[in-house]
Amino acid sequence: MDQRWILLAAASVCACSSARVGRTAKGAQPAVVRVNAAVSRPSSSAGNPFEGATYFVNPEYSNRVDAVAKAHPAEAPALHNVAKVPTAIWLDTIERAKSVSSILESAASQAGDGHTPLSVFVVYDLPNRDCSAKASAGELTSEAGGEERYRTQFIDKIAEQFAGYPNQRIVVVLEPDSLPNLATNMSVLRCAQSDGVYRRSIAYAISKLAMPHVSVYMDAAHAGWLGWDGNRAKIAKIFKEVLALSGGAQNIRGFSTNVSNFNTLSDGEGKRLGPSNPCPDELTYVSKLSASLEREGITGKQFIIDTARNGRPVRSSWGNWCNIKNAGIGERPQASPANLIDAYFWIKPPGESDGVSDSKQPRFDTACSSADSAPGAPQAGQWFETYFRELVQNANPRF
Repeated sequence: MDQRWILLAAASVCACSSARVGRTAKGAQPAVVRVNAAVSRPSSSAGNPFEGATYFVNPEYSNRVDAVAKAHPAEAPALHNVAKVPTAIWLDTIERAKSVSSILESAASQAGDGHTPLSVFVVYDLPNRDCSAKASAGELTSEAGGEERYRTQFIDKIAEQFAGYPNQRIVVVLEPDSLPNLATNMSVLRCAQSDGVYRRSIAYAISKLAMPHVSVYMDAAHAGWLGWDGNRAKIAKIFKEVLALSGGAQNIRGFSTNVSNFNTLSDGEGKRLGPSNPCPDELTYVSKLSASLEREGITGKQFIIDTARNGRPVRSSWGNWCNIKNAGIGERPQASPANLIDAYFWIKPPGESDGVSDSKQPRFDTACSSADSAPGAPQAGQWFETYFRELVQNANPRF
């Protein structure tokens, strides 16, 4: 999913340049998203939704893991433990979005002591999705009416289903790898063309999904993409503008980082990867990004960090992101593990591919054949068993 910090070193050097704020590909100002007062609610920021909650364990994921355990008995004890860990549910197509109610019903069936588990959804079907990479390009394009379809056939349908379960805690991780492209990759034509549609679509999604029982977290990339001072300043301005379009910063609980990535939490791995980056790990990035946001008037926000695959430092470059060899599962999902952090959570389910490694296949991205990438990878989102077993074997903490 991540070629988006193309020419990262150059981006960090040029971080002082102004962002192309508020422009579509044709230079027009983006349309204002009209949010009525009944939709713009402060409830999304009311408290840590993970605190005191149990978490939904996706049976689809558990069944996949249990099948691997059956095929590899020597590894079964660890694998059966992995099968019990909660993971996020990715809503990455219009068709997949139709399953929200059945997923929430499944969560209700796991209720214990009268408390239904919290469910985490990744909302991920933006028009022109992943504008600077090929591996996870989506089904919607701005040229083919994608913006309207995103609103009416995707976001509206998700919102309707969320509204039907007002007594269940729900978390939304909103559109990974979208707005960060507007901070660093505007030299990529597709990203420049996507500026307005990204802003309007995400603002609309926030305005519709913010509910008393739904906590929304906007995606904020990771330390190796936006860690430099100039990049953080750019993204903070973009967040401010998009939140204004959505009806206000009160509609979100906070931000997600390290989604589908490999940055370690606190060991300063980035000093080896790029000494010019003042954010050598994810917790440092969260702290500095919080300060950047506060300078734009976005205060009191919390963060979720994806720890599904960040158990050990392994890669040779910040810019290598696809199925990184020798990686390991990281910290287990948990609430309030550190200052500013609502939760560590497995947002990217371990074992799902980042992108296909065969250059002859559709959606091939050269990043998926880098020196750091595992060979034999299937298409993004498909099950990559050999890689999954490696992640479990390298887990830190171990299973």
